[in-house]
Amino acid sequence: MSKPTAEAPARPAAPPPRRHDPRRQPRRWGSHLFLGFLVLYFILPLWFLVVASTKDAGGLFNGTGGALWFDQGFHFFENLSTLFTYNDGIYLKWLGNSLLYAFAAGIGATVLAVLAGYAFAKFDFPGRRLTFSLLLGAVMVPATALVIPTFVLLSRLELTNTAWAVILPSMLNPFGVYLMRVYAADGVPDELLDAARMDGAGEFRTFFSVALPLMRPAIVTVLLLSVVGTWNNYFLPLAVLSDSTKFPITVGLNLWQGLAGANNGGGTSLYALIIVGSLVSIIPLVIAFLGLQKYWQGGLAIGSLK
Repeated sequence: MSKPTAEAPARPAAPPPRRHDPRRQPRRWGSHLFLGFLVLYFILPLWFLVVASTKDAGGLFNGTGGALWFDQGFHFFENLSTLFTYNDGIYLKWLGNSLLYAFAAGIGATVLAVLAGYAFAKFDFPGRRLTFSLLLGAVMVPATALVIPTFVLLSRLELTNTAWAVILPSMLNPFGVYLMRVYAADGVPDELLDAARMDGAGEFRTFFSVALPLMRPAIVTVLLLSVVGTWNNYFLPLAVLSDSTKFPITVGLNLWQGLAGANNGGGTSLYALIIVGSLVSIIPLVIAFLGLQKYWQGGLAIGSLK
């Protein structure tokens, strides 16, 4: 008769795995403070612009509310009415010129960037690498360095002091071509293009029916960046335009600032118009950014991941 074996001592049960609780993570106060500082840094000038636009000339320089707070009087609508009627409403002409230059150049630059970027990404042609290397080098050249050569070229073509003198140079956007090339290379699969070609579609139909819808986020991004760049351009219109009625907002407001600094044409009262004019000039850009924000973010993020 066999002896009963002694039972092995029971092992203690393993503790259950701890679940990740995001609430137990230590808060990164340094990062939060840094982000708060950045928000304050970017919001403060806009807040000053909004507050200053409600003051008259006396409130701007001798107000009791300080630079970052409202004065006793509220003169925003009065300043706005004076802005649109001063000097026969020349500010409205400047606003219309900026809209014309920005959207004409933005659309033209986007069309050229889409065609060139798609060609660089999906076609193999002689000199492609050399041409693209020259394009990348053009991205590094400051736009202000090309203003004087552009002025000489336009003067020989007798295009100075015309709208084309601002629109045509602004249509060349090397960064937009680079962005479209990166997006088309990663966002448009070659398999879809080959399938469309096997179904009998030509290159134009393949581009418009297959590639172009997939490139929509990048197209909106390039359009937005081109419009904003042309809208904020100052040195090029200053060099190629001599008629004040053809100035964009950037050059026109600088003209008023020069008159105010020389104490001519209204003296310090022009500063109130400059402030309100600056506030009105950024409203179209704010609307464009808020309306196209999702496309803008998606377009900039593409190409950063493989």
